[in-house]
Amino acid sequence: MCHGQDSRPPAPPRTGPVGERTTATLTAADGATFSAATALPGRRARAGVVVLPDIRGLHPYYVALAERFAEAGLAAVAIDWFGRTAGVCADGVRPEGFDWQAHIPRTTHEGVDADVTAAIAHLRARAGGDLPVVTVGFCFGGSHAWRLAGGNLDLAGCAGFYGRPALVGDAADRAHLPTVLLVAGADTVTPLAEQLALADRMRAAGAEVDIAVYDGAPHSFFDRAHGEWAEACRDAWEHVLALVDQVARP
Repeated sequence: MCHGQDSRPPAPPRTGPVGERTTATLTAADGATFSAATALPGRRARAGVVVLPDIRGLHPYYVALAERFAEAGLAAVAIDWFGRTAGVCADGVRPEGFDWQAHIPRTTHEGVDADVTAAIAHLRARAGGDLPVVTVGFCFGGSHAWRLAGGNLDLAGCAGFYGRPALVGDAADRAHLPTVLLVAGADTVTPLAEQLALADRMRAAGAEVDIAVYDGAPHSFFDRAHGEWAEACRDAWEHVLALVDQVARP
């Protein structure tokens, strides 16, 4: 089960004021438009984050997560997957009853790459052209975050929660960016053995890989409502922020 409409992300271990919250329609190089939610910190951002959502696209959890990253001092933009096939979000986010199953099969690597490229440009236009940018993805977005570690977009690193290694494909054999794998140990959708094999494969390609396994944790454990996984959430934040700190500008 991916994050529900009422799910919200846990707070980061370091916090500060959010300077700006906006929703916008971004345009990719191929002319496609898609919805995005941006949050900027109240101080100069040393890095940026493109948030890649789960299979349901841009919904309130990811708008809130962009704000959480801004609280942690990062410029962040959460994007929607489905601008090409479903149009932009009427109210800034996908509604609870959105038929994502009709659109996920029509979401292509080329479209994702174009949208992420536009999101990177959007962040740099707001926070500086030298801004290092990482991806942080969840479920379907986690898979794409890991795939992009083997791509040629102007990214500094990639982190993914509970992605599916099968969707990474042969990009794993080209992985070269610092990568974080955050694995729910009890996730039946993404078996642990497959996650460990992906980490080994990416390391063999030359990527620096940090993998954290949370024994017993379910898919979508990164949720403030899951009190029993509060320590796992805190630790996951630390892994993500360590990646960001590694690539951040002075």
